[in-house]
Amino acid sequence: MKNSIKVERAKKNITQAQLADLVGVSRQTINAIELGKYNLSTILALKISKTFGQSVNDIFKLDETDEE
Repeated sequence: MKNSIKVERAKKNITQAQLADLVGVSRQTINAIELGKYNLSTILALKISKTFGQSVNDIFKLDETDEE
């Protein structure tokens, strides 16, 4: 799954650690999500999108491997 978390963090000038604190996970989890190495829960996706004031669909996009 592709995402725009890194871009959204840059727009809001917040670090991975700060985002992790806001949504209740570790910095390593945010890093893994940004790299596409972690399949997050719906609740976490909603928390992240709410933090950025965006919809889940605006932040997260399925790629071809997710659709197989």
